[in-house]
Parts: sequence; C-alpha cells; structure tokens
Amino acid sequence: MQRVVVEENLKEYGDQGERRAIRGALLTFHQDPFFYPLEESYRYESDAIVVMEGGMIVAVGSADQLLPTLENTPITHYRDHLILPGFIDSHVHYPQTEIIASYGEQLIDWLNQYTFIAEQKFKDRTHADQVAKRFLQEQHRNGVTSSTIFCTVFPESVDAIFSEAERYNMRVMAGKVCMDRNAPEALLDTAQSAYDESKALIEKWHGRGRAEYVITPRFAPTSTFEQLEMVGALAAEYPDTLIQSHISENLDEIEWVRSLFPKALDYADVYDQYGLLRDRAIYGHGVHLTERELAILHERGAAVAHCPTSNFFLGSGAFNLQHAKAEARPIKVGLGTDLGAGTSFSILQTMNEAYKAAQLNGVPYSSLHTFYLATRGTAEALQLEEKIGSITPGMEADLTILDLKSTPIIEYRMQSASSLEEALFIQMMMGDDRAIAATYIAGEPVYTA
Repeated sequence: MQRVVVEENLKEYGDQGERRAIRGALLTFHQDPFFYPLEESYRYESDAIVVMEGGMIVAVGSADQLLPTLENTPITHYRDHLILPGFIDSHVHYPQTEIIASYGEQLIDWLNQYTFIAEQKFKDRTHADQVAKRFLQEQHRNGVTSSTIFCTVFPESVDAIFSEAERYNMRVMAGKVCMDRNAPEALLDTAQSAYDESKALIEKWHGRGRAEYVITPRFAPTSTFEQLEMVGALAAEYPDTLIQSHISENLDEIEWVRSLFPKALDYADVYDQYGLLRDRAIYGHGVHLTERELAILHERGAAVAHCPTSNFFLGSGAFNLQHAKAEARPIKVGLGTDLGAGTSFSILQTMNEAYKAAQLNGVPYSSLHTFYLATRGTAEALQLEEKIGSITPGMEADLTILDLKSTPIIEYRMQSASSLEEALFIQMMMGDDRAIAATYIAGEPVYTA
C-alpha cells in the first residue's frame, strides 16, 4: 500500500483555498473487513499527517515523509489522539431531538404518544430552524460529519435542516416524510401533495452544494397504495436520489403491515412492488427480516441502517448483522443513532450497543469491524464511498479527532491496552461526546472541545 502522497497530489487542488494540515495517529478503511482479511482492510499510522485544501484531502502520509513538503503549511498536532474519517449517521430523525429520553412503551405507542405530537410543531419555520441548529451542533460535538435525516411532512422542516447544514458545507441527506394515513390529521399529506412537494424540494436542494435529497415514505403503514405509487414514480424520475424508510422493526408492526397489504409476500415486498428497493435505498432497523427479504434486498442492492440503541430502547430486538452480511447474499449495512427513540447522539455509544446486539446473537465482531461500520461501511451503504468515509487524497475532508484519554478512567484503562484493537474497544465501550476533540467538515473545524 502506498504510504505517502507526494507533491503532485498537492498541486491538483492547489487553487481551491487555504491549505491546512493535522497530525496524529490515523486509522482509515479501504475495504470491508467482514469479507476480506481484517489486517488487509485498514491502514493505521502511529504518526501521520493529513493535508486539506479547498474542502478536500490532498495528501496523506507519515509525518516523517510529509513534513519536509509542508514548510509553510499550518499544522495542528493532536498528540494522544486518533484521526478518523468523520462518523456517518445513516438513520436519524432531527425533529425528535426534543423528545429524546421520553419514556417509551413500544414502537407504535411511542409514535402516537411522542413523535406525532412533536412533529406537528415543524410547520413553523422558526421552530424548525431552532431545532435544526441544536441538532447539527450536537452531531458535531459527537464527531458526526454527515447524516441521512428524516424531516417531517412539512417542507419547512426540510428547508430548515438543509439551510443550517449549508452554513457548514456539510454533506447532509434529508427528505420530507410522506404520510397520508394512520397518523394525526395535522400531519397527513396526500398522494399528490407528497409527490408535488417532494419534487419541488428535489429541484431546490438536490445537488446544491453538498446537499442530497432523500425520497422518504415514513413507513408502509402510513402510506396508502396511491401514495406509494406516486413515491415510486418520483423515485423512477430521480434515480440518483437516495430512498429511506423503515422495515421490520417490531413484530406488531410486521403484523400491521400484513393486514394492510394482504397481497404482498412480506414487508420488503410492499416496497419492492413500488420500485422502492434499489441501489441507494436504505431501510431502518430490519431486526426481523426473513431470509426471503434479505435475499431480495441483496438482489436489489438496498441497504439496512442498524440502529441498536433504538432497538433496545423500544424493545424491538437485536439486529443480527453477521447474518445480514452472510456471504451467500450479503446486504450493505450502515450504523444509525435513530434519534429520538435512539438514546444518544454519540456514535461511540451506538457502537457500544451494536456490540451488545452482536453478543446477543452469538456472533460478536471486533472493534475494528465496528469502526469500519461507522465510517466507510455506512458510506458504502449509502453508495458515497467515493466521497466520504475514508481518509485518502481526493476524498472530502470530513474528519473526526478522537481523544484516546478523554476521561480519567479511560486514561487509566488505556495504560494496559496492548493493541490497536483493544484501544478501540475501550473507546467504543467507555467513550462518549467527551472523546471528540475536534470535528472537521470540508476541511474546516466546526467543533473543538
């Protein structure tokens, strides 16, 4: 593997803005360790430099090799820290920020008691702006540099999150929820208005800077046949957009879907009938997917967002990631917080719960596998691995700086860590927002502890 990028790579982006560099230990992934030998899937440097310019990574290499080329470049040195690709949240509801830690029941009751009430406030653009600001600030405090976001049925909520993300030049994927039944009247759209409003938002935001629109039926029970048909038509009209929804989160939900769509083979078939299973489609949870459903997701190229803190909080179950990635028909999997049923903005704490889900399924995997999921793995699930999720020249300069000694007890525990894998495991089991020393988006520091 090439370990240093020489001066010609620096010149490629040389006219796009101020050059800056950061120095510290570095970890990045270039292939999926669930399918390739672990030791061949990542790159680790104990003392590396990352050079950024014009929002891009323009050079990566060992400090010894790159320092002589950077005489006039400001370098921030993060000692006892680890430079990581920015964390990516594959499934999150920003309007639920204000209802995190609401005593829960299970999925359907929780939606009715908390979610649908909170979301009615987002017709007010001022309220949406306030929540969007707080939401992104918290993501940055937790090292999240990109996320796939559910808004509400109101277009104002979409404008609010994209406008706030634009201030940071942040790669955000978001969409208006489409929902024309089985919810409060104040939150319902129609088949036609869902199409018209989503189309207008695509034309306004998709591809504007780093914004990407996501076609977003909330989940099958809240859309009529007519609305799913219109959403499917929109997806066919805009094949480069992402699609997001929910699938097989809760057993009662699955029975509800069966009663609402009696002609469908199963939950996945509902979406498949309307052309909503495809590349760049990602479905939250998938805890109870059948073998047939996993096979069709694989065949269509659709992905699952693994949201363990939410699954445990609502008592939905433990997603079996190893089974989902079975070699015969592997599906792509991203990691998601699923706020606000998810209980933390912290990707480290989400990794913690993902490990417990794997233990409950009897198939635990290493900390290196888990850090892959939170970075390149999620980028691959979103088919954005050519832009984000790794630290290599030509990628967008989204980076998270992890303090390896962020609390006294972590510092004490790290004294006996004998390997990179053990050090990472300590961080994902004991770390939280305090472990994030800095967050860089498009080469600019948006958060510093």
